[in-house]
Amino acid sequence: MQNVSFSLKGIRADEMRFELNNIRLAKDAKFDLKPSFSRQVRKTVGNEKLYFVTLAVKIEHSEESPKPFNLSVRLTGMFETGAETEEERKAFTVEATATLYPYLRAAVTNLTTAAFAAPLMLPVVNGPLFPEDREEEEGPRYAS
Repeated sequence: MQNVSFSLKGIRADEMRFELNNIRLAKDAKFDLKPSFSRQVRKTVGNEKLYFVTLAVKIEHSEESPKPFNLSVRLTGMFETGAETEEERKAFTVEATATLYPYLRAAVTNLTTAAFAAPLMLPVVNGPLFPEDREEEEGPRYAS
């Protein structure tokens, strides 16, 4: 993948929500939390070098898939980059995602801890988080 230079100018928390669900399960029952991730990349108007990259994670209760809580965390990073070609912009998006993901992990852990719940730690991911960012036949690599 193309190398591209960029710098992180700042991060903001757009949403941090934790809601406890009052559900009862058997004593030894385990939940499959299955967090869902999303990303949005926006270029600023008036400055071709500034981009906003938003990463979000959600865990939501449903009848088909009960969860002990609902969680939603959305962070936005402001980046400056000189990416000009489509390949450079894709490389920037992958690298910006990798830069923001540890902050998202920390926010989820801190939010669940602050809610007096068992701290939820998202896995460490070495490599692209989203399938569309991976090279052919490459999957996410989780740190051991």
